[in-house]
Amino acid sequence: MDNLTHSVVGLGIGALIDRSLAAEANPDNGRIRSRMLLVIGCLASNFPDLDLVLTPLLDPPLGYLLHHRGHTHTLLAALFEATLLLALVWALWPAARRLQAASSRARWGAVLASFGGLALHIGMDSLNVYGVHPFWPFDPNWYYGDLVFIVEPVFWIAFGVPLAALVRSRPLRLLWLAVIALAPLAATLLGFLQWGSFAGLLALGLLLAWIQRRNDEHHGESRSERGRIALAAGLAACLAWVGVQALSLQQARAIVAAEVKRIDPGERLLDTALSAYPANPLCWSFVTVARTGAMGAGTVHLRRGMLSLAPGLTPVSHCPARIAGPALEDAPPQLAWQAEDRQPLATLRQTAARDCRVNAWLRFARAPSLADGVATDLRWGEPGNRNFSTMTYAGQGAKPCPHPVPGWGYPRADLLQGR
Repeated sequence: MDNLTHSVVGLGIGALIDRSLAAEANPDNGRIRSRMLLVIGCLASNFPDLDLVLTPLLDPPLGYLLHHRGHTHTLLAALFEATLLLALVWALWPAARRLQAASSRARWGAVLASFGGLALHIGMDSLNVYGVHPFWPFDPNWYYGDLVFIVEPVFWIAFGVPLAALVRSRPLRLLWLAVIALAPLAATLLGFLQWGSFAGLLALGLLLAWIQRRNDEHHGESRSERGRIALAAGLAACLAWVGVQALSLQQARAIVAAEVKRIDPGERLLDTALSAYPANPLCWSFVTVARTGAMGAGTVHLRRGMLSLAPGLTPVSHCPARIAGPALEDAPPQLAWQAEDRQPLATLRQTAARDCRVNAWLRFARAPSLADGVATDLRWGEPGNRNFSTMTYAGQGAKPCPHPVPGWGYPRADLLQGR
């Protein structure tokens, strides 16, 4: 996920933990605890992305592909990261240190915010098509949720609106709410969101604001209660959204598999990498990875396409074109193919065996396309269109092999190892 989303969610979780704990006896300590848990939640929810400092270890794009979402995005590393974050807060924030020394509630709140923020970061990153490998070193394989777009405004609204209740200054509170509302509006005007999606986000925001207002009327200015119900409702909305996306994903996979089988019964479908559209459970983009023929002389067949789960309501030609490109106006309303790529399986294997740069790149690529000395992952664009995963390997034989290369599992081990 993007760091704005991680930050808003981390702040929301820190605030929810603070509001769920019994109040401190001293109001000044209560304010310190609130600030401390907000800071820890926000920092913890961004901490794993510090692996970006490791990307210069390898030449582009390998540094980013292999070291981002790398070791710091594992459950084992999260234990050390949480300990480090708590130690830094203890060492560098005297008021927070004194509070934790005096209050067991503050200590437990800090621990929960730290571990909760880190777990949420890894968990949220696992929801999209990019993937993570959280169980390294015990399991080096990538895991892909394929559920949620990498920038998801549902999370902004679900936590951003309740967080506004924590802003004491009315002008700053209105400014915060304006930013939360205007960001999805701008995305809609730029063609990244449908107007129906914007309407749904607006409805969610208004519902959470109403819940917050009712809660304020009931509890008045009680600091311990302020925002807690709305924050819990925001968390519930996020979980419900993930559940809706999970159901939509299963339906999308079944439709794509049936279509591949219909148009080419001889193909063996190995994988369907699906990418959700933001705030939209109906539109999906996808890449299929299939194999034809015998393993020794077979062909790898990649197809990019778009899918609508409700073609009568939203045909694929109406899905936001800024996300995965446009579908032709005369495309079938439910599923439209955009591009395809065929390559001999032997070429993929031979290149991986003799070219150490390609071999390293294949520890990331889920939909690998090798053509004319250029490698690209079709999850991120059509064949021939460069994206952040694109690497030129022709004429690079004189360069030393990349090092250090993390030992992540090959997403396409099913092709490379003959399974």
